[in-house]
Parts: sequence; structure tokens; C-alpha cells
Amino acid sequence: MHALSLKLEEKIHEEAERIVKRRKISRNAYINEAVKAYNALQRRRDLREQLAVESKLVAADSLAMLKELEMIVDLHEA
Repeated sequence: MHALSLKLEEKIHEEAERIVKRRKISRNAYINEAVKAYNALQRRRDLREQLAVESKLVAADSLAMLKELEMIVDLHEA
């Protein structure tokens, strides 16, 4: 485990303290949970961006393949 020092804006700190007291958990546990949730959010955003880039890379090939498959189907239906 790593120790760190951080400075929070007053409103963020006050809200966090209210939540910590209401949930009856330690400030450390709350901050760990918050960072874990934010990390998961960032991973999802990164994945969404990566998928968008990769989708653009294969879009032309996908359309070409679709056209070829449609031609095959058309030949079999004729």
C-alpha cells in the first residue's frame, strides 16, 4: 500500500466527509473506492476510443466483404 498526500477543494472534502460519516467507513476506504471507480470509468473510456479507432480501420474491408457476400447470395438466388 502506498501513502500519499492530497489537497481537496473545500466542497469536495465536505461532501466526502458527510458520505464517510453516513456510510460509517474510513476516509481511506472511501477514497480507495472512489479511485477504483474512476479508474474503471477511465478504462471504459479508453476502450471505447480504441474500439472506435479499430472500427474505422476495418470499415472499408467490412463493406467490401459485405458486397462480396451479397454477390454470392445473388448468384445462388438467380
